[in-house]
Amino acid sequence: MLRSAVVAGQFYPGSKDNLFTTVDSLIDSTVTAQPAIALMSPHAGYIYSGGVAGRTFSAVKISEDVIILGPNHHGRGHLAAVDASGSWETPLGQTKIASELAERILAECPMTAADSVAHLPEHSLEVQLPFLQFLAPQTSIVPICISHLPLKALLQLGDGIARAILSSDNRSHNSKPLIVASTDMTHYEAGEIAREKDFLALERVLELDPKGLYDVVQEQRISMCGVLPTVVMLQAALALGAQNAELVAYSNSGDVTGDQSEVVGYAGVRIF
Repeated sequence: MLRSAVVAGQFYPGSKDNLFTTVDSLIDSTVTAQPAIALMSPHAGYIYSGGVAGRTFSAVKISEDVIILGPNHHGRGHLAAVDASGSWETPLGQTKIASELAERILAECPMTAADSVAHLPEHSLEVQLPFLQFLAPQTSIVPICISHLPLKALLQLGDGIARAILSSDNRSHNSKPLIVASTDMTHYEAGEIAREKDFLALERVLELDPKGLYDVVQEQRISMCGVLPTVVMLQAALALGAQNAELVAYSNSGDVTGDQSEVVGYAGVRIF
């Protein structure tokens, strides 16, 4: 199945030339891409969060396969929906799904299901794709859309993804699959408050503490929309040997609009 872009012309430019030029302007060509096990990237409109996303992807060597974990904003489909075959399309072209890796994840993670329905309206994974297509056009992806799973299941999903990666035949690959967690941070609070809350969550991300992240978001009522995929990513990264994390960039929508009275926060993190 071909999944056509649903937010082209809304979250990012709808024409190939304009999208290429926009992504090119957001990529930081002054940094040297470093190896990574995983990263965290925002998914708002590029005018707001594209700078953070561009700097984050610029800082990471993109693998031949990329697992993209995103939140389910619409509530459609399975709670842990893996799009397991076909391709995804943006104005920059088509990207194949890494179907063999997807099948291994399905086999290792009984809480998942092959389901394209959850992905049809969802923007959180789609907006990551043009950065991958620009930096590594031959990359294949495994999109996983995550809804209201309990903490235990999220941690089990992370462990299962790590097992799927470790069991893969990497003889034809230069690197293990990269894991991308798609999330925005605090929504619609004053900039100073948003930053305080966001850095409570980011402290747990940088400490590679998936349970701590889940707990602090619940306890402090931090409106981090992609906390569930980020918990999964952190657990998988730990199982794959992650030891460090760095904050690549942080900003909020008020940095663009000039209005800090009600903002959305954005952060980019590299885990290695």
